[in-house]
Amino acid sequence: MTTLLFAFYAVARDHSALNGTWTLVPARSDFAGQSVVQTGTVTIDDKEGVIIVSRNFVYEGATDTFFYRDLTDAENNATIHTGKDIKSKTRWDHNVLKVTTTRSGAITLESYALASDGTMTVRVAGPDSKPITLVFQRK
Repeated sequence: MTTLLFAFYAVARDHSALNGTWTLVPARSDFAGQSVVQTGTVTIDDKEGVIIVSRNFVYEGATDTFFYRDLTDAENNATIHTGKDIKSKTRWDHNVLKVTTTRSGAITLESYALASDGTMTVRVAGPDSKPITLVFQRK
């Protein structure tokens, strides 16, 4: 019984470790030839299986800030429709938070993981581009 409780606590701790606001470190990120993000933040809030992932990015040469927000109910495996052709689904794969977004049939997968140095690494794989790796530090 003690082992079971410890295993549950370790999994819950890993999931809450990503909670908070993270600031992009562009110099440590790999944009794979895509537009460079000058500044950006990601905020993750996982409360009892309801996961909110908010992202704010300013791209090199752009005059606008791009904001994305996904609200999903991972515990009940819900899919959230944020627009006519946009669906997001969030799930935990061990200690990696995965956000799958489908827009007009094209799928983008974001994988959020805590690195050993305390930073958060986000890998983004889209349908028409090379995967990118973004590095964030806790704000």
